[in-house]
Amino acid sequence: MAGRPQLARSLRLGFLIAAIIGATVGSLAWRQVNQERHTDLDDVNRRAQVLARQLAPAATKALELPNAEAREELKPRLRGYRVLLGYAVFRPDGVLVAAGDTVSEFSDRLEAAVSRTVRTGADTIARARFQGTPIDVFAMPLEPEPGVIRGVLVVAHDVTFIDDRATGRLVQFGFWILILTLLTVTLVVGATWLTYERPLHTLAEWMRRVRTENVKEAPPTGVPSALLRSETDRLAASFRAARSTGQRLSQAAMHAEQVWTRDRLRAHAIAALGEDRQLIVVSNREPYMHQLQDGKVRTIVPAGGLVTALDPVLRACGGVWIAHGAGDADRDNADAGGRLTVPPDDPRYTLRRVWLTREEEQGYYYGFANEGLWPLCHLAHERPVFRASDWEYYRRANQRFADAVLDEIGGGSAAVLVQDYQLALVPALLKAARPELQIGLFWHIPWPNPEAFRICPYGPEILAGMLGADLLGFHLQQHCNSFLDTVDRVLESRLDWDHFAVELKGHVSHVQPFPISVQPWSERKVPGGEELAAQIAVLKAEHKLGEVYVALGVDRIDYTKGLPERFRAVDRFLELWPEYRQRFTFVELGAPSRTHIPRYRDHIAELEKLADEINWKHQSDGWKPIRFLVAHHDAATVHAFMRMASMCIVSSLHDGMNLVAKEYVAAQPEREGVLVLSEFAGAARELADALIVNPYDTEQFAAAIRAGVEMDAAERHARMDRMARAVEEHNIYRWAAAFLTRLAATRTVAAAGPLTAAAPDARIVS
Repeated sequence: MAGRPQLARSLRLGFLIAAIIGATVGSLAWRQVNQERHTDLDDVNRRAQVLARQLAPAATKALELPNAEAREELKPRLRGYRVLLGYAVFRPDGVLVAAGDTVSEFSDRLEAAVSRTVRTGADTIARARFQGTPIDVFAMPLEPEPGVIRGVLVVAHDVTFIDDRATGRLVQFGFWILILTLLTVTLVVGATWLTYERPLHTLAEWMRRVRTENVKEAPPTGVPSALLRSETDRLAASFRAARSTGQRLSQAAMHAEQVWTRDRLRAHAIAALGEDRQLIVVSNREPYMHQLQDGKVRTIVPAGGLVTALDPVLRACGGVWIAHGAGDADRDNADAGGRLTVPPDDPRYTLRRVWLTREEEQGYYYGFANEGLWPLCHLAHERPVFRASDWEYYRRANQRFADAVLDEIGGGSAAVLVQDYQLALVPALLKAARPELQIGLFWHIPWPNPEAFRICPYGPEILAGMLGADLLGFHLQQHCNSFLDTVDRVLESRLDWDHFAVELKGHVSHVQPFPISVQPWSERKVPGGEELAAQIAVLKAEHKLGEVYVALGVDRIDYTKGLPERFRAVDRFLELWPEYRQRFTFVELGAPSRTHIPRYRDHIAELEKLADEINWKHQSDGWKPIRFLVAHHDAATVHAFMRMASMCIVSSLHDGMNLVAKEYVAAQPEREGVLVLSEFAGAARELADALIVNPYDTEQFAAAIRAGVEMDAAERHARMDRMARAVEEHNIYRWAAAFLTRLAATRTVAAAGPLTAAAPDARIVS
């Protein structure tokens, strides 16, 4: 299969050259046949002229007689034979005097030629057709004296043999042109494949093996360019040197007690995965999207914790990220295979885009994933919707992603990290095709209890798909427990509660919590120093924030984020403590999401209406208590608002982790801010020094806002310092290292056999 694209290119080149040669030779053949046909017709006309001149004296003399006598005089002389059909004699007024038997049948077809001869007084050559037979007509005026026309003599020939000869020549030429075309295609394809495509394909395969298997062999011979072979050899040597250095760094880093960094993760990944395994991440959402805005292409980083968390991991480790190409300019900014290197300003890894039709995206993503699984997994009082057609699209899309992963891996080996609820079937699809692959699945959203999950009519298929992974990761131990409880209730499987593992059809899947985290802001190329101060000043002036106390929310607009509860808490805070009017402003940076779903469009409209009502209730002198900014905000803007804000409010009604809380903590180098955090967000387990609230309790929520505004500096610093240390130590690189280490360890466990062999004292539930 690897050689099919190269062979296709050779075939296209061969057919192009053959088409050019065929068109050229064909046009020359057509011209030659036409020239030969004209020559044959000229011969017939010369013969007709000779015959006419021989018969002219007798015909002229006969025309002196009455028509009946003239007919009797001429009739024996007007018969034809073989190609010569015969003669006809006409009076100047067009009256037929006499004609051969055959010619008399179509004498009416000769009138035009006779009329023209009488009018011009010259010989006329014309064409006629009778009962499908092509006829060559030669008409000569009979002039016993100059200028006196007594009649017209017509000679008719059957020229079928000329047309048949031309057709035969065209068929013959066509046959040889076809032979020439096939020969040309064969020669061009063979020559191109042998001298160009096969050597380059061999070179590409060798480079892949250098990258994934660290082979020591020299580049293959036969590369069409000596310079290419030389530079490839040097590049491979540099790569081996870098990898060797990375291994040494990895061995040293394994014993070092320090904060996890990009370089440390890179070295650790090489040690954990081995030299022969590449890292592949597969998700629905892509890390970089190309969109047309005002006629220009813009690169956008989509909102959401998944991209925030995994982009730095791929930047550190390299590899391939496979995702749905959802941008309207994505196809124009990728190669024929949907690949490009990212980030645009500093390429570190490959993005492979998977193309879906609008119908597939509607059914798989907006339908089954976000109207079905999303509300099913979030206890946010939204009824899940399951349609059979959406499920079919979901299955097909998951197969499409799995095929893309297998295509990228080729014949090599890889560790595949499947991301989130949109791709629950991919692990089993990959494991069925390549059992030796190491497959991890990380579930970024909560897992419901068994009773809630059993609402899904396709629950067993979802669970079986997920259990194709060697390692399943959730944010919290609670989600792991709920998942195992669900498997216990739904599937016939064997559970090891001591080691948190499931055996299904002989394959063991391990389940473990991995609380995800964020990348340090210092690595994200956001402004700092005077540039940051200038940016904050511009934002304050633009949104009329002045000297007010700024509280901030940053969310993808979704009904699980608790935005109405947040707005109502701000409203209640200003009702209970009106002295903070004109001194406090809440800014919500809301990124619109899934607007194809009516529920999400309605939610944005509801939020805008609620914000308007609260603003109308409290605003005065140009001050508004709520600034609801609906747009896709880039990292630099989000960071500036976080540095500006004295408080960040996260009020999720149900959330897997919520990385906004950790990003805000990471954006407080002076330890000045206050974090108000929902107890239903996973981050509340790690950031216990935040002001923890129940977002449904508006009174408690409003009181927490007041407590944050009035908190003294010493307490603010102490709380934020403890949270900042936790976020710094448990950053995204440590999360990735823990997940890769545990995934690599599944090879050892798998080698020990099924659950009973690996853990004989385990409690098995079937």
